[in-house]
Order: sequence, then C-alpha cells, then structure tokens
Amino acid sequence: MDNHVITETDLENYRNYLLRCEKRKLTIEKYIRDLRKLNEFLGDREITKESLIDYKKYLIDNYSVSSINSMLSAVNSYMEYAGWTCYKVKALKSQRKVYCPKEKELTKEEYFRLVDTARKKHRERIGLIIQTICSTGIRISELDYVTVEAAEKGEITVECKGKYRQVFMPKKLQEYLIQYIRQQNIGDGRIFVTKSGTRMNRSNIWKEMKALCREARVPESKVFPHNLRHLFARTYYTMEKDIAKLADLLGHSSIDTTRIYIMTSGEEHRRQIEEMKLV
Repeated sequence: MDNHVITETDLENYRNYLLRCEKRKLTIEKYIRDLRKLNEFLGDREITKESLIDYKKYLIDNYSVSSINSMLSAVNSYMEYAGWTCYKVKALKSQRKVYCPKEKELTKEEYFRLVDTARKKHRERIGLIIQTICSTGIRISELDYVTVEAAEKGEITVECKGKYRQVFMPKKLQEYLIQYIRQQNIGDGRIFVTKSGTRMNRSNIWKEMKALCREARVPESKVFPHNLRHLFARTYYTMEKDIAKLADLLGHSSIDTTRIYIMTSGEEHRRQIEEMKLV
C-alpha cells in the first residue's frame, strides 16, 4: 500500500479483513462496490485529500444525502484499514426528515393488490415472499431463516450481527407456508429458493415484484422489498404507539433508525392540522 491507490488485490485483502471482523456479507459487498465506484471516478489519479474532496463533490451532484454518506462511510472505513486516516472526508449533515415522499409510501391497499395479483398470475413464491416480509417485518436478507422448521414452529429465529431475535409468524402465514412446502415437496431448510435451488437474492425478488406492478396498479417507485418492512413498521406503530417495542421487533439497536421506518407522507398530520380548526 505504498502507492495511494486501491488495486483488486487490495480489495480482496480488505474483503478478507472485513470477514475476519465478522461484518455482514451484504455490508462487505456494498463496501467493495462503493470502493470500485471510487476507483472508477479517480481513473489514473492517486488517493489524496484533494482527490477525495473532488469525489465528494461529484457525489453531491449526483446522489441523495443518505446515499452519499453511505458511500463515504465505505471510503473512510478503507482509509482506516489502510492507515490513510489523514485522507478521511466528513459526512454531510442533514436534518432528520419528518415525512417520506408520498410517491414512495406503499399503502396497505396497494400491498394487498400486489398479493392478489401474484395469486392471479399463479406466482405463489413471490406472493408468499411479499406476505412474509410484510407480516413479520424481517429484512430481505433474513429470508434465509424462513425454513421448513420455522414454518412448522410458527417462529423464525433470526441472527444479525451476532444478535438473535425471535420473530413470530401470523397463523395465516404459517398455514400458507406449510401448504406451499407440501406443494413444492420441500423436505427441510430454506423455503424460498430459485429453480436451481440457490438462495433468492434482492435482485431476484425486486425483479419479480416489479413484474406485478402494472396489473396491480401500483407505481413502480413504491415497489421494492424494503418498503414492505416499512409498511409493517407503520402498521404496528399505528396500533401500538410503542417505538421501543417496534425497534426490538425490527432488530434495530437504535430507536433513531426506527423513527425513519414510521414516517408517513404527512397526509395524516395534514388532516389533524385541519381538524384543529385554529384558523
């Protein structure tokens, strides 16, 4: 690492370092992807404080604040690893959002239309994946823990960053999963796999969800796996108003993260303002 560049060999060594640090696989892949994006921007230039500031300006012109900070986090992590701490760059400061854009908020009605469309098109697997994420609040990366054994028990044991949490299945979901297991002759292990038997990934699932949009009359901007988890969070919070319990259910270590999940488009707040009749 005498020259301030990041080679493919350096990336492989860094990947192994992250594995030894027990970072999640998805986190590792994102860091590597973000570092390759940095290399693409730099071209033949070496890493210097000035070149990284230029990269930050490029990101500001092309990405949202949250995406920029996420990519800079990957860069700064590598700078720490390489011993180039003097080149680290500051993250952008942003005020916490109060509402999410209305065009991105998936409603319960739209969710059910997606599920109904999957049934009509005989796409049982994606229909069940949608219902599993939305009714339990698990992450898409946690679908691996939805196994035959978990369905029989009605309870999913999820491991994330060395921590374990129990996730209960609604009775109806448990029945649907057991029926699907029998239809597909799945003996044990993961329920949701590809035709070749490999794990379903984010790309597979997103593509299948998008294929339902037009017939379900749901805008594509609202249809991505993580939005199902947000719908679970908003629905639970509307019923219980217990953000600490919701954080536990979602597997969050910080309530600040959970606050992001329960943001609405602001329509409810607008109605409340009107009902106050102070004008």
